[in-house]
Amino acid sequence: MSASPTIVVAAGGTGGHMFPALAVAAELRERGCRVVILTDRRGARYVGTDGPDGWECRIVEAASPSGSLLQKLKGTWRLMRGARQARRLWSEVRPDAAATFGGYASVPAALAAALTRTPLLVHEQNAVFGRANRMIAKVARIVALSFAQTRAAPKGDRVRVTGNPVRPGFGRPTSLEPKTGFGLLVLGGSQGARVFSDVLPAAIALLPDALRQRLRLQQQCRPEDLERVRAAYAQMGFAAELAAFFNDVPARMAGADMLLCRSGASTVAELLMLGKPAILIPYPFAADNHQDANAVELERAEAALRLPQSEATPERLAEMLAMLIAQPLRLDAMRRASAGIAWTDAAARLADAVLAGVAEPAIRSSSAPTIRNSHS
Repeated sequence: MSASPTIVVAAGGTGGHMFPALAVAAELRERGCRVVILTDRRGARYVGTDGPDGWECRIVEAASPSGSLLQKLKGTWRLMRGARQARRLWSEVRPDAAATFGGYASVPAALAAALTRTPLLVHEQNAVFGRANRMIAKVARIVALSFAQTRAAPKGDRVRVTGNPVRPGFGRPTSLEPKTGFGLLVLGGSQGARVFSDVLPAAIALLPDALRQRLRLQQQCRPEDLERVRAAYAQMGFAAELAAFFNDVPARMAGADMLLCRSGASTVAELLMLGKPAILIPYPFAADNHQDANAVELERAEAALRLPQSEATPERLAEMLAMLIAQPLRLDAMRRASAGIAWTDAAARLADAVLAGVAEPAIRSSSAPTIRNSHS
């Protein structure tokens, strides 16, 4: 391995792909690597390129080759154009290895890696192996999973479980305020979550007075829902902190006793990092229903309760809230379960795997780790 290897880290689209990619990129840069971020225009919004700590970032064309015939043709053409752009980048920077983290911007990087025989790692954040990653896995030397029981994932010696890194700088934040009452934090996720605005006020109205008086609520709402949710709480004389966006989410998560949220990959990784119990209402229209699969994994570990959106009535949510608020021992057990399945060193494990590919271009199956169900 060269003294200062060059690594291409590719991801696209959403924070669910970009946050772990940037976490691993930061770990690699900390180890002295030159890191080049390859992404699409949507992913570039997450990449800081200014100042001495800015990232070296390149943008490629990318799109899903699915949908109508016209959409398939357009998507395929954009991926082919992205592959040519990635190939030019490969010729320029001559990477020693590459790592992809999902989203269709990863596909051009994988094609360039395959054409140049560059060691390639592909990482899946969700409990369902994504469509783009299924293509990439065919040419990847290492397949890294966030969950041991990932649906549709490849099998064999090249597969290992690393967990999912949280966003750079997340760490283990401390609460902004001393705790009073029972803190419930409601986060809607990048897709928004009108269901919380529709169901939660009515659920809180159904709680016994003693429990409702203990509740300290912080709720993220869509901007168009703020006034009606505020009016609903005011009508029942209930004080809540509402906002369309919280710019201090890590600190609020650290200070909460429990969360009500979606179950995207980044949210799940952060819940586990902090050891926070949660009621999860998966986004029902996520690709391959991956949010439900993520929630099932936490439910199986007894770290969270899963409530399908189709079953999210005020009565059912009130029942779940009342049960957990009134049972501190149950919450403590959920906290321990959540912390117990967290991979707090996921970024370091992934960086180790990437650099192993640089050090040993032909990884032997006899020495490659296999899927594990527990931490080592």
